[in-house]
Amino acid sequence: MSGRLYGVGLGPGDPELVTVKAARLIGAADVVAFHAARHGRSVARGVAEPYLREGQIEELLVYPVTTEATDHPGGYQGAIDEFYESAAARLAAHLDAGRDVVVLAEGDPFFYGSYMHMHKRLAHRYPTEVVPGVTSVSGAAAAVGRPLVERDEVLTILPGTLGADALARRLSATDSAAVLKLGRTFPEVRDAFDRAGVLDRALYVERATTDRQRTMPLADVDPASVPYFSLALLPSPLTSPAAPVHRPAAGDGHGGEVAVVGLGPGSRSWTTPEAADALAAADVLVGYGPYLDRVPPNPRQERHPSDNRVEAERAAHALRLAGSGRRVAVVSSGDPGVFAMAAAVLEVAARPEFAHVRVRVVPGLTAAQAVAARVGAPLGHDFCVLSLSDVLKPWDVVVDRLRHACAADLVIAIYNPRSKHRPHQLGEARKVLLENRSPDTVVVVGRDVGGPEERLTVTTLGELDPTTVDMRCLLLVGSSQTRVGPAGAVWTPRTYPG
Repeated sequence: MSGRLYGVGLGPGDPELVTVKAARLIGAADVVAFHAARHGRSVARGVAEPYLREGQIEELLVYPVTTEATDHPGGYQGAIDEFYESAAARLAAHLDAGRDVVVLAEGDPFFYGSYMHMHKRLAHRYPTEVVPGVTSVSGAAAAVGRPLVERDEVLTILPGTLGADALARRLSATDSAAVLKLGRTFPEVRDAFDRAGVLDRALYVERATTDRQRTMPLADVDPASVPYFSLALLPSPLTSPAAPVHRPAAGDGHGGEVAVVGLGPGSRSWTTPEAADALAAADVLVGYGPYLDRVPPNPRQERHPSDNRVEAERAAHALRLAGSGRRVAVVSSGDPGVFAMAAAVLEVAARPEFAHVRVRVVPGLTAAQAVAARVGAPLGHDFCVLSLSDVLKPWDVVVDRLRHACAADLVIAIYNPRSKHRPHQLGEARKVLLENRSPDTVVVVGRDVGGPEERLTVTTLGELDPTTVDMRCLLLVGSSQTRVGPAGAVWTPRTYPG
């Protein structure tokens, strides 16, 4: 038996304006889905948060574009249509598995709402219920304390995207109106009210019913200050004070991609919205086991953990899965392009057999940045990043690069400093550094930064004890200019002595 689809209206923004039925369904749902722009912050989820419970599956549906240009072959509409198809397929996977899905909608689901695009693609296939919500127009009228219409008056709802000419014609022919979707359209909307001769009684309402609500005469609004969640209101003059979802078939060679995703170094809060979207959109997650464990489970997705020493095999496996039409996320800690999986995937993807598979890299916060931020700004001037591992390059190359970095007086971020298989190399590297650097050179050792066992040590090159360092550590070796302040902050000045 399939799950049930619910389109649930949340009202205009105040969580207390969520209906009793909407709150009950949100709390009971197996899956809660919500849309967001590319920054990844969902207004709908924020409104619904008081009614969510632990253990629910969350599906973040991030628009690929909003108003910006796109290189999608179908243009803006092609990118949006592809997104709706993909989002509907993700929800269908839950419904097919018998899970009830609530799709959150600001205002009312059928009033300029994103939910309707899921409804058109899924309602004919699954049991569906739509729960109405208080619209932004009702919230705005309440915010300014003005009736919208009385007796035989006509209320007209208009999108600000119509253009000034069309808006002016309709405004001049109605009693009362609300114009939505302002933001960048505001100058034309204001011009339309002026040309229709009703600017003097028009009102502006921003983020109605929330703690950031703002109201004023429309004529007084600074266009540069207008957000998307605002509307223009023309109240009643009588009370005026002075398709079906397509999923690519296995083996058709279309629709699949590999996204190499950086989680950041530790805390979930350090995973970017773009990375969270790529993980949420994936059908399959591939990666080193401990890194996969950091991604919240989603029963819709497959997981393929592997050992940390089989990068080429992992990359080939991910590319083969994507070649069959699936969306694959290869998970890396930190940034995937810094001593991680991005280069491995791209290297394997250069083989002729994978020429049809698209690969994109989603950046993440690096361990070097995280450690540096924890102590101050030791990377404030020129620096280099170097791995002590000699698994993929000879040790004499590592030593030569250390000497050159020292000679250039660069701050050095050292990855992979000391492992069980090469416990002696950090000690040897320290000796090389001391050939060109003072024993008083500042050294920062960050271990498990952003994780539960985070530990930071500020020491010197002379006092550094290599035996206290392991593979969960990152070292920052200062330049001759790196300083430690009275409060313990470490920084490298942006200027360099002439």
